Parts: sequence; structure tokens; C-alpha cells
Amino acid sequence: MIDSPLPSVSAWVRALADAEIPILPHALAELEQLREIEDTRGTVDARTLADAMGANPLMVLKVLTHVSRYCTRLGVEPPETLTGAIVMMGIAPFFNTFLNALTFIEWFKSDPDAASGLLKVITRARRAANFSLNFAIRRQDEDAAILYEAALLHDFAEMLLWCHAPKLAKEIDRLKRADPALRSSAAQKAVLGTTLNALAHGLMREWQLPDMLIKCTDERRVNDPQVRNVMLAVRLARHSRNGWDAPNAQPALRDDIAGVAQLLTLSEEAATRLVMTLDA
Repeated sequence: MIDSPLPSVSAWVRALADAEIPILPHALAELEQLREIEDTRGTVDARTLADAMGANPLMVLKVLTHVSRYCTRLGVEPPETLTGAIVMMGIAPFFNTFLNALTFIEWFKSDPDAASGLLKVITRARRAANFSLNFAIRRQDEDAAILYEAALLHDFAEMLLWCHAPKLAKEIDRLKRADPALRSSAAQKAVLGTTLNALAHGLMREWQLPDMLIKCTDERRVNDPQVRNVMLAVRLARHSRNGWDAPNAQPALRDDIAGVAQLLTLSEEAATRLVMTLDA
């Protein structure tokens, strides 16, 4: 475990690039059930596995990083989606590789507060992914599946922090609760010496994840419609994490709704109804 801030982004990347990524217990249980179906019927394909694993951000990250490293050794471009990554691996190798993954129960057995913190980030990531997918579908974006995954994985560095530096993750959380107006990036820099966005991009480059995923999490490219699609989804999920009526979130949520309205060419009233329907 990392208990104190590291001296640079590159030091953080080195510390986390090969770190273990635990998965949700029910993800492992689903894998075991699907392995049994494959062994008895032979009917499990890449789409079946992707549908079962696709809402579990750490599992998606685990698969994509594994396959991207394999592609780097082969000198080929990595697949952009979870389905493509599973196709490249093959069904039997997929089961053989991931059925022995560590789960949260083993990882957080002595730190339930860290488990709770991580689960909150995962819940937020799932909501962001749902927004992102539906915005992309309304925009008739052919890369809707990638935009779903980009939103799902946007906060993976925060998830890894809860796994490997829970003391620091708790301190960031404490600072933000003490001062609701404090920007997340400021709290992160105060505790870590860098931001989680910088760490995420360093890790994605180290793992050589697909360019499309890296692009869609680059906030400097906010004028790109696909990047805006992901960013608005992530911000909506973050700003509404304590409910749509949370007083401190109202200015940010109004800006988010205005952004969604502009992205989807809707009135702000229609954008509000859409977002509420998607989050119901």
C-alpha cells in the first residue's frame, strides 16, 4: 500500500502500472457460471462475455490493459472495445486468465471504508457510462460503444487510488467534504502532488490503450463532440452523486444541462427531462 504522496506523476505511473486490479465478487461469480456454460454447451462468445462484464469498470480495465500489452508485443493496434479485446484473446484463454482474479472481499477485508469509497466511484462510473451511451446514440455516433467505455473508465485512476493508496484517497475525500466548494483537482494536488487526470493519462500511455479511449478522456479537447459527450456524462454523474437537488451542486448541474442541450440540439427543458429519464 502507498501511504504517502510520490514525488512525480511518473513515479505514480511506475507504482500503479503493474499493480493488481481486484474485481467485484459478482463479476467473478458470473465468469464462473459462464465458464460452466461454455464447458457444457459451448455457447459462450465474446459478445456474451462483454455483456456480462461490461458494467464492471475494473474488469473492463483489467482486460483492456492485458490485451493492449499483448498487442504491443506483437506490434499491432489494440482493439478499441471490450468485445474486440475478448475476440483477440479467445474464449478459453479469457477464462484461463481472469478466473483467478482477486475480488474486493479478499482485497478490502480489513478496510471496509476503502471498499465503500471504491464502490461509490464505481456507481458513479456506471451512471456516467449510461449517460454517455445514450447521448452518443441520440447523436447517431458510430463509436457509441467506445464512448460508453470511455465514460465508464474515466475515473479509473481514482478507483486504483482506493485500491492501492486508500489512506490518501480518504484524505482527498475528507478535504472535499470539509469544503464542498473545493475543486476535486485542487484536493488531489494537495494530497497527491498531482491530479488523477494526469495520472490516468500517464497510465493509459504506459499501457498503450487505444488512442480513441485516450482522446475521449482528454479534457483539453473539449471542442470535440465525442470528448464533450464523455465529459458531460462524467460531470453529470459527479455533480448529481448526492442527488439532483443537492444545493451545492445546482450551479454546476445547470451548466451541465446547458451543455447537454447544446450537444444534442435540445432545449434545456428537454435536456433536463432526458437526463432525468435516463437516470430513473
